[in-house]
Amino acid sequence: MTVQANMTDTTPVAPAALAEFEAEFADQLELAADAQDLLFRAARTANSFSDEPVTDDQIRAIYELVKYAPTAANSQPLRIVFVRSDAAKERLLPLMSEGNRVKTASAPVVALLAVDNDFHEEMPKVFPHAGETMRDSLAQNAEGRAAMARLSAGLQIGYFIIGVRAAGLAAGPMAGFDAEAVSLEFFPDGKHDVLVVVNIGKPGENPWFDRNPRLDFTEVATIL
Repeated sequence: MTVQANMTDTTPVAPAALAEFEAEFADQLELAADAQDLLFRAARTANSFSDEPVTDDQIRAIYELVKYAPTAANSQPLRIVFVRSDAAKERLLPLMSEGNRVKTASAPVVALLAVDNDFHEEMPKVFPHAGETMRDSLAQNAEGRAAMARLSAGLQIGYFIIGVRAAGLAAGPMAGFDAEAVSLEFFPDGKHDVLVVVNIGKPGENPWFDRNPRLDFTEVATIL
């Protein structure tokens, strides 16, 4: 399965539907319409990348923005390895699904987003009022700790993708890889599980597939 998103394509998709949305709902949002487009409506999946580098400053800026993602009890289970060097790419590419190798190879940076299964050890740092108590409780509850870790890491991953878009870059999250092998290769302590691999960079030549439809509000939501 591949779940990807990219925000650098500003070519309108389904312009009639977009115009209808903007006319009816855009003024209900505090975020400026161009920022709405940047982060959401014009966001697209890049399947190729240019050779324009992604800098350390951009990587740091993304993290400093998305670290404020909401999580359970302010837990911070997400851990990231940024793969950029040729040597690191050579370790990663054989572990990607065949259909994802070319785009991963072309991305200037690839982020491996993992969950730290021992995240509870950090709770006194991030939840100072009751962090020690929560740490000790989670240490005795492996099932509850795992559920909390996956939920919170998933929230952080969603915000990470938005942060990449906010930096003017394409974010291409993928689940098409050997998760166990990637986890052991890049987190050899055995305490981390890589959940998503994210290609990051500026889009390259012919980067876009056609946008697939989304479900309508009335198909997914109920107001009681």
